[in-house]
Amino acid sequence: MTFFLHRSVGGALVGILASLSLSAQATPLAIPAPKLDSTAYVLMDYDSGQILAQSNGEQPLPPASLTKMMTSYIVEQALRAGRLKPTDQVQVSLNAWCHGSSTESCMYLPLHGSASVMDILRGIIIQSGNDASKAIAEHLAGSEAGFADLMNHEAKRLGMVHTHFANPTGLPDPTHRASAQDLAILARAIIHDSADYYPLYAEKTFKYNGIQQGNRNALLYTDPSVDGLKTGHTNEAGYCLTASAKRNGMRLISVLMGSHSMQGRADETRALFNWGFSAFEETTPVRGGQVLANAPVQWGLADSVPAGLAQDWSLTLPRGQSQALSTSVQLDPHLTAPIAKGAVIGKVVAMLDHKPYAERPLVAQQAVAHSGLLRSAWQHLRRLSGF
Repeated sequence: MTFFLHRSVGGALVGILASLSLSAQATPLAIPAPKLDSTAYVLMDYDSGQILAQSNGEQPLPPASLTKMMTSYIVEQALRAGRLKPTDQVQVSLNAWCHGSSTESCMYLPLHGSASVMDILRGIIIQSGNDASKAIAEHLAGSEAGFADLMNHEAKRLGMVHTHFANPTGLPDPTHRASAQDLAILARAIIHDSADYYPLYAEKTFKYNGIQQGNRNALLYTDPSVDGLKTGHTNEAGYCLTASAKRNGMRLISVLMGSHSMQGRADETRALFNWGFSAFEETTPVRGGQVLANAPVQWGLADSVPAGLAQDWSLTLPRGQSQALSTSVQLDPHLTAPIAKGAVIGKVVAMLDHKPYAERPLVAQQAVAHSGLLRSAWQHLRRLSGF
């Protein structure tokens, strides 16, 4: 690690740059992204959250039953928080009941009957049950409209800026929209936050009320690396699919919206995954807790504070370019005590071929208390004298 110190005429430290070179010559990306016929798509790296490929990724579109990922996510978080128990019984109102219909997705809950939360959750994820989604919405929020408020609150918290939910099912509504990029963000949250429940998204069948139905995600049957997440279809939305696959320790998330057929959404998702895993690789330029620099601190019990990342930094690069990656550390030159452990005190920038590629906040690895009156006076005199 090489440090470059820049001082003003009076001797005050105004900046520190630390360079960690991993590098030498880059290899250009040779594999172009596949051309797809879907209205919109996104391919995201799970670990870094980077978008590797997209078309119309920020366009709000009707999401059909991809909506139910938010419904299931809210149920999963309520289970984790103890607001729901797996054995709690959920009542089935006339509004939630499927009316014996074969024109919509149902788990065929009995009218005025009940089902456990875990059965409801499987009915949402595997069978894409509109009845299950409505019943749990009423159970948690009193009504579909009240549950939609919860959905929009969670969407805002997760950073889904091109999304507005009007119901828990995805049935057509002119105000009900989501973007492919936002749905990838949601899928990433499900995998990360709902680890105990994520295996449900890979289950191929679920039998309830004497009726066994299969998961409509065709890739679960043909690609062992795929382990979720959700399909959707309405005439307005076309055929949609959010899927995740993990190969050799690297996980990718794909969202397709507006495909022309069930086969098309599976084929295009498969093409995206094959391209992504072939064209990209992961690297970890900086480990969490690694001290990258010592940042000078004014008026503190310590004259400096070690700076690093809160956790490992995962980056996804075009395959063959990891050796061309370098990082630089930029520290706040005017740090003043007290400083709390974990406070942001600068940033580390990753550069590919000497161009900025990504960045992360640098945080204080320990706290620094204020020096107190006597020590502050001594520090002030030392500063005036130029030492």
